[in-house]
Amino acid sequence: MNWKNTKSRYGSLSIFFHWLMLLLMVAVYAAMELKSFAAKGSALRDSMATWHFMLGLSIFLLVWLRVLVNLTGTRPIIEPPGSVWQERIALLGHLALYGLMIALPLLGWLILSAKGKPVPFFGFELPALMGQSKPYASLFKEAHEVIATAGYFLIGLHAAAALHHHYIKHDNTLTMMLPWRRRA
Repeated sequence: MNWKNTKSRYGSLSIFFHWLMLLLMVAVYAAMELKSFAAKGSALRDSMATWHFMLGLSIFLLVWLRVLVNLTGTRPIIEPPGSVWQERIALLGHLALYGLMIALPLLGWLILSAKGKPVPFFGFELPALMGQSKPYASLFKEAHEVIATAGYFLIGLHAAAALHHHYIKHDNTLTMMLPWRRRA
């Protein structure tokens, strides 16, 4: 498989980033949701929160590489093509997903900064983005939670759209992004 995109298929680099980001997002959501099963103040709960922060910041760093790959590469052609309105909705959906991958980690970083807490990143401590501020910490946390909840629906909608393209429209949208591909 070619590492670059072609007119008929995403390259291995785009496919790798797509599925890596999905795995990281699942891990980030899981770390936060599973944290509630551990006792407050326990080492397990603190560890889950730390992994939530570090994996979220990994998404923040990797999304910029993904954007670079997408902006510098060829966009494969969907066969048979969809209507103009479907293409616009798909573009808006993708922009919303990229917004999610940028906004949530950035808000998380701002939350920790505004709370005056360290920002852990795999053995390093990232600098605070702002000074300590309880009102801003609360505001950022609320925004983070609202956007994260919307993220569940956005990711689900993205998966449903891919399945719709594959099983209802019978186009090549899904197969172009799979790491393996059946030959026609």
